[in-house]
Amino acid sequence: MDRLSPDRRSENMARIRSKDTAPEMAVRRFLHAAGLRYRLHRVRLPGKPDLVFSKWRICVFVHGCFWHGCRRCIDGTRRVKSNTEYWSGKVAENKARDARHKAALEGAGWTVLTIWECEVTNPAKLQNLAGRIRRVTSRAAGNRR
Repeated sequence: MDRLSPDRRSENMARIRSKDTAPEMAVRRFLHAAGLRYRLHRVRLPGKPDLVFSKWRICVFVHGCFWHGCRRCIDGTRRVKSNTEYWSGKVAENKARDARHKAALEGAGWTVLTIWECEVTNPAKLQNLAGRIRRVTSRAAGNRR
């Protein structure tokens, strides 16, 4: 049973953005400060990755824990208490779609990296992401010579 009226719930859901979210902005600021340059939300790529390093064929997705079913968060402490049947199905569909997009990108020769909303507040996880991007770019640069 939802504690909010349908109109109020609709208002809340309408305010949830798919681009320029707080976790995405934190990742973007960190990578930019680390000297890494990227493009945003390339619509021609499957799943419209949040960050794209075209020259190196790297895509980064910044996944919200609730919407994409982070195992550490959703199965752990943040469970849905109302309309659970709908939300569990919705999250399962999102996870299946994410897997399809990742497979399509990797099949086209892209490296796909994912960082979760819960990892964005951890500086070590952001450093790890930047390091993974640098390793892929330096490996690719070595192959071009």
